[in-house]
Amino acid sequence: MNLTSQQKKICEQIINVFESGSLQGDYSAISIYRDGPHEMRQVTYGRSQTTEYGNLETLVQMYVDRNGLYSAQLKPYIDKIGVAPLADDVGFKKWLREAAKKDPIMREVQDDFFDQRYFQKAMKWASSQGFTLPLSALVIYDSFIHSGSILDFLRKRFPESPPAKNGNEKVWIKQYVDAREAWLSTHPNKILQKTVYRTKCFKQEIARDNWQLSKLPIIANGIAVTG
Repeated sequence: MNLTSQQKKICEQIINVFESGSLQGDYSAISIYRDGPHEMRQVTYGRSQTTEYGNLETLVQMYVDRNGLYSAQLKPYIDKIGVAPLADDVGFKKWLREAAKKDPIMREVQDDFFDQRYFQKAMKWASSQGFTLPLSALVIYDSFIHSGSILDFLRKRFPESPPAKNGNEKVWIKQYVDAREAWLSTHPNKILQKTVYRTKCFKQEIARDNWQLSKLPIIANGIAVTG
């Protein structure tokens, strides 16, 4: 997987739109969803939204390690994230917002965090499976952001093999997007049902044969993305 800088930016902008409704991403965005373990309420935070019971602890630790302006306020929470519920902790949410709005270090940390934890991991997986096309990169990256990985049970719901096992890349992506949309649209969690705008965007670009992400703009959940 060898994307140009514009292709990578297009991928990032589309994910930013999906997660926070903004091309640049809302670094201070906080949402509370009942999508934690056992449908617990949890904090989701940042440019591309990482979760309290996911990787938020890592993000906050990175910020503290870089001596951000609000390190002293956020450091006491590091051992609590993912252990003690924080969805109703007013102070925690306040300091996360303040850090993103007023401290450039938090924005830099988020850029590094989302690149290292999600984009690079997604591209490593994509390359190991033989994927090369930019639209494939977008679909795979979105799954790492939204679901943490390419979920094994979804891979079992369609027949095509990945390119590394002599499968057809475009067919695999089409079948995977179909399987993912079917899963999301019927999920018992109503919040996840509403996220099918992601797969609808991918289907639109597959239908346009936009595998190089060169046909611009790309309309992501109603917003034009040009890179």
